[in-house]
Amino acid sequence: MNITLEAIEKVMELTGVNYQTAKAALEQTEGNVDAAVNLIKADDKNIADDVKELIEKLKKVVEEGNVDRIQVKKDDQIVLSVPLNVGIIGGILGLAAAPWALIAGTVAAFGLGCKLIVVKKDGSTNEVK
Repeated sequence: MNITLEAIEKVMELTGVNYQTAKAALEQTEGNVDAAVNLIKADDKNIADDVKELIEKLKKVVEEGNVDRIQVKKDDQIVLSVPLNVGIIGGILGLAAAPWALIAGTVAAFGLGCKLIVVKKDGSTNEVK
């Protein structure tokens, strides 16, 4: 199988993925550009569904109360920390879109290797899985 640079660039252009992802998709599809694009798009849909499911679980934890902040961690490094103070807790419990979109966007941008951590008011933490 001969995967050309042009094929990799075409997959990158059509999907917005990086070089390694485009090449891997082409290798899986034996160099077929259309099949590689479809493979990547199918993976994107699965990731979106997984992120939505994770956010729904997070909303349930927040609704239970006693939450001080939500953190998104990647490789034990905090990439986002959203405080849930009294001023915004009503909006979040009312399922306002902005905080959830921010968290979902961060998870999607950094991949599903991220962890959603709920920090409670007493300082204890729980990972939302």
